[in-house]
Amino acid sequence: MSSLVRHVTIDCADPYALATFWAEVLDGTLADDDNPGDPEALVESAGASLLFIRVPEGKTVKNRVHLDLQPQDRSRDEEVERLLALGAKLVGDHRRADGTGWATMTDPEGNEFCVERSKAERAGA
Repeated sequence: MSSLVRHVTIDCADPYALATFWAEVLDGTLADDDNPGDPEALVESAGASLLFIRVPEGKTVKNRVHLDLQPQDRSRDEEVERLLALGAKLVGDHRRADGTGWATMTDPEGNEFCVERSKAERAGA
């Protein structure tokens, strides 16, 4: 039998705060025993489980691995606006006039992720 990915683990300065952000992004939930100040926090969602771990050093370079998000009930552009309102930043706009492309964003601690077109947008292209 092969291995399965149990969590995607993200190093960060404030696990609880970053997990709270990602729980909103993914419509997920934090574990019942996660509290502010804890050294780790877990977000469970339909698509993935994210584990946030406190590390002493800050982020200094681009991520080698990042998440690609596909909105389920809204357009890519609507999702970008929602994420900006939650505290994400737009750092690379690769959206094209024909509707293709993606947006590169960062979470509150600077970790990169991308927002792609929704399944409905892909089907309509």
